[in-house]
Amino acid sequence: MLGITATNPISVDNFKFYLYIIEGHSGALMLERLSGKLISIIKQISGKALISDKNIESAIDEIKLALLEADVNLRVVRRFVNRTAEDAMGMKVARDVTPSQQFVKIVYDRLVEILGEKRSALDLKGPDTQSVILCMGLQGSGKTTTAAKLGAFLAREGRKPILVAADPVRPAAAEQLAVLGKQAGIDVFRLEEKSPAKIVKKALEKAGREQFDTVIVDTTGRMHVDDAMMKELEELKRLARPVESLLIADAMTGQQAVDIAKSFDERIGLTGVILSKFDSDARGGAALSIRSITGRPIKYVGTGEKIEDLEPFYPERMASRILGRGDIVSLVEKAEAAIEAEEAEQIREKMESNTFDFDDYLDQFRRVKKMGSVRSLIEMIPGLQGNVDEDKINLEDMKKEESIILSMTRKERKNPLIIGPGRRKRIARGSGTAVFDVNKLLKKFEKTKIMMKKMARNKDYQQRLIGNLDRH
Repeated sequence: MLGITATNPISVDNFKFYLYIIEGHSGALMLERLSGKLISIIKQISGKALISDKNIESAIDEIKLALLEADVNLRVVRRFVNRTAEDAMGMKVARDVTPSQQFVKIVYDRLVEILGEKRSALDLKGPDTQSVILCMGLQGSGKTTTAAKLGAFLAREGRKPILVAADPVRPAAAEQLAVLGKQAGIDVFRLEEKSPAKIVKKALEKAGREQFDTVIVDTTGRMHVDDAMMKELEELKRLARPVESLLIADAMTGQQAVDIAKSFDERIGLTGVILSKFDSDARGGAALSIRSITGRPIKYVGTGEKIEDLEPFYPERMASRILGRGDIVSLVEKAEAAIEAEEAEQIREKMESNTFDFDDYLDQFRRVKKMGSVRSLIEMIPGLQGNVDEDKINLEDMKKEESIILSMTRKERKNPLIIGPGRRKRIARGSGTAVFDVNKLLKKFEKTKIMMKKMARNKDYQQRLIGNLDRH
């Protein structure tokens, strides 16, 4: 398990705190419909003492229906079902593994296979050589936003990117890219010019002079695939000689995204796909079909509206999420990116000495926000997906609690014990909430302090937590 050791406070105390907050403030899940059905099918299999060929056949039929309802390509469904049936009917159950566990492993392996088997990173040149990335796609696919997100991601990785506004067709496309670039702290090249080729040529000259090692070109989009757009993109590819030609496809369009990818690949030659709007209620057909049909990998997925909401696509991690097994590795990576080790040690010491206060609590809220969309985090927690009572989910709770804390005085944040009835009324008025909400937060805070103090002092409990995470 990446980063989880008994001496690393990021992955024990603070990581557990993140889980605690996420469990209380989570929303919709990626691929929720498909995932829910597959989890339900697996639970049915797991509940049987013995598994017969008839049980397996029934489960595979249900999986087939779930995949078709998720808008997965028919060829992909047939291939998946045939391979799963072949493996399941002839499976040899290893010692200490139940037949149901073996069946889940078979389904997992087949999902990983159709999703792409392994992570496909960008094929960028060294920092002393210019790498060009063409971002292509139809209007409305989220192409411009994704180009900016990709630039921000690569900047965090140590690259020096520049964004190029080469879409003179869509009104305000250049302005949108400029705003996003400023938000991400990335240079944007724009030119009052109708020819995308001339814009890109000038941009490459600037990038060479000023030593930008990555040039991300936001190309012209259309409402539909047409010959004029394809000819324009072919010209840009000849001119820019990109190391990556990426299609930005809307995950919500399902099977249509696969057809679009085929069209672009046949004319332009894709190196990969980025699925935008992956945090939506998309059925999942695009993610589960693109690699098998086009042979091109999914390289990233957009998981929210913020500039940092772009994640590398790991087939094995996504398969694990779909089957409700969580994705602890990604969650730990997000936690580690949100907090420095020195700060984590300070928090751990506060928890152990019982001096953890509301200022620290508020700081942790903000770190959770830095980890990305809370909606996209819950499914990374093993066992939580499919077991959350949706009636109890309230995304406004975090904002409400933040308002309550901000309405406290400095003394009250440092010592919540002084918050009596009068102060609670004042805090409720100041935060636009009810006294009930203030009482609820105070109780939750005390419960958190007790839990975290126990965690910080109990090494055996930490080791058991580590063991549980590793098993997932």
